[in-house]
Amino acid sequence: MSKHEEADLILKLYELRREATMRQARDWYFRDFNPQSISEFGEAMMGEHSGYLRMVVSYWDMTAALVNSGAISLDLFTSTNAEHIGVFSKVELLLGEIRSSFGPQFATHLEKLIDAIPDGRKQVAAVRERMKGIREQLAARQAKAAQRS
Repeated sequence: MSKHEEADLILKLYELRREATMRQARDWYFRDFNPQSISEFGEAMMGEHSGYLRMVVSYWDMTAALVNSGAISLDLFTSTNAEHIGVFSKVELLLGEIRSSFGPQFATHLEKLIDAIPDGRKQVAAVRERMKGIREQLAARQAKAAQRS
């Protein structure tokens, strides 16, 4: 595939991320989806936001498959995207249990992509820690605002 075709595909993937339902799903995934156990993951998978969860993970798993198959070069993809790292960070520690409970193919392309990125697992861990810190800051702000009320 030519660089121009790869760039075209990257732009099409970006357009898909801008679709209204996908934006809502991504917002929910990053703001409200923070599973700490397979039970919490299962609640999300079977709950009212199941579609959001499946939409976000399957989108990034699909894009990872495009990279893994060579349709988009790893270098171009990783220089224009980082959200997939955050997506993976939310499920990485539960992957074994998720695959046992919900199917062995869950996020396999995404995991393969993460492992192809230099220091991919370290990047995932760093993002997970940053997001944890952000959640703690938001909780502290909310608690402080509640005390003022």
